[in-house]
Amino acid sequence: MTTALTINDHDALLLVDVQNDFCPGGALAVTDGDAVIAPLNRLGARFALVAATRDLHPPDHCSFVTRGGPWPVHCVAGSPGAAYHGELDISRVTLHVSKAAEPEVEAYDGFAGTPDLAAELRARGIERVFVGGLATDYCVLHTVLSARRAGFAVVVVTDAVRAVEARPGGNARALAEMAAAGAVLATSAEIVGE
Repeated sequence: MTTALTINDHDALLLVDVQNDFCPGGALAVTDGDAVIAPLNRLGARFALVAATRDLHPPDHCSFVTRGGPWPVHCVAGSPGAAYHGELDISRVTLHVSKAAEPEVEAYDGFAGTPDLAAELRARGIERVFVGGLATDYCVLHTVLSARRAGFAVVVVTDAVRAVEARPGGNARALAEMAAAGAVLATSAEIVGE
């Protein structure tokens, strides 16, 4: 039995982009991307506030290869690929943040979405965010770094993140960068004390 991180009313769980297109079979599938779902679902019931970010791209988004960007067409607003993964329990999500919805604006960062995530968290008295989702080396990384810059304490749930690994070693580099920025790295078992 490990010692649990004590979760309180000033904590929120942030689910980053757990969408069909980032999971196996999706247009921009992350290897084992759906493996983040079970630990996130286990944690969800322990938090007073659960927030979720999602890419909601227009069909001509600047990040798409069809526009000279690095990624295949993915998470187009209104498409099945943009939907949250069907096994993700979103019944407790009370704050949905959409990002990268403008054709000319890339947004890996959940704090650059709509509504203003930092303001919404502060308005609810949140001081610390527990973060899991996809992908460690892009949207999770940028969201965590922004959370730290905004003054939030951050816990990255290491068994609830997976990397796209566009460059080999991306997961390890991203985790190290988040830790260097002051994020705590912990497994879901360490958080719940299993």
